[in-house]
Amino acid sequence: MEDVLKTYARDFGDDTVLVCLDETSRQQTKETRTPLPVRPGQPAGFDFEYERNGTANLFMICAPLDGWRHVEVTDRRTKQDFARVLRDIADVHFPDRKVVLVMDNLNTHRLSSLHETFEPAEASRLADRFEVRHTPKHGSWLNVAEIEINVLSRQCLDRRIPDRETLVGEVAAWQGRRNASAKPVNWRFRTEAARIKLKSLYPSIQ
Repeated sequence: MEDVLKTYARDFGDDTVLVCLDETSRQQTKETRTPLPVRPGQPAGFDFEYERNGTANLFMICAPLDGWRHVEVTDRRTKQDFARVLRDIADVHFPDRKVVLVMDNLNTHRLSSLHETFEPAEASRLADRFEVRHTPKHGSWLNVAEIEINVLSRQCLDRRIPDRETLVGEVAAWQGRRNASAKPVNWRFRTEAARIKLKSLYPSIQ
């Protein structure tokens, strides 16, 4: 079966990029006791108690057709944080391409966040760079960025990470390895399947 994303990309010119965005939070936790080291035939030992050390927000940005992703770690998840991520997408990551941006309906995920963060001229300039396509309500799993977050969680965040500095370093290392392999996403969810699985979202024609 043909990759649906590649079929979808045929509508794009060379000056357009498909970008998916999502976010998640991560609690930072410190060990309260020194872990027991690895010994022959026995794994390292960790105490079940831990010390909470704040939380961080992770913005996952991915261009699935390019096999590229970037994770931005922030202290918060405000409209201003989101707006600055959009600016980086437009001016740093894809300065020469128009961006078709896929994201869910979180209240901060609006281009109006640009106008609440930057001067009017700058906000308008950035907004013109994006064509937004929101996933349906209760259908955020249609965003490929959720797949990347799941991979990140399994490969990088499946252990205690004590502080922001360590988190940034670990995420950067994961991002570098995954981008080096240019790992693509083979998305096969077609319209026919959507009409069955998302039946409630389609209008009923009598």
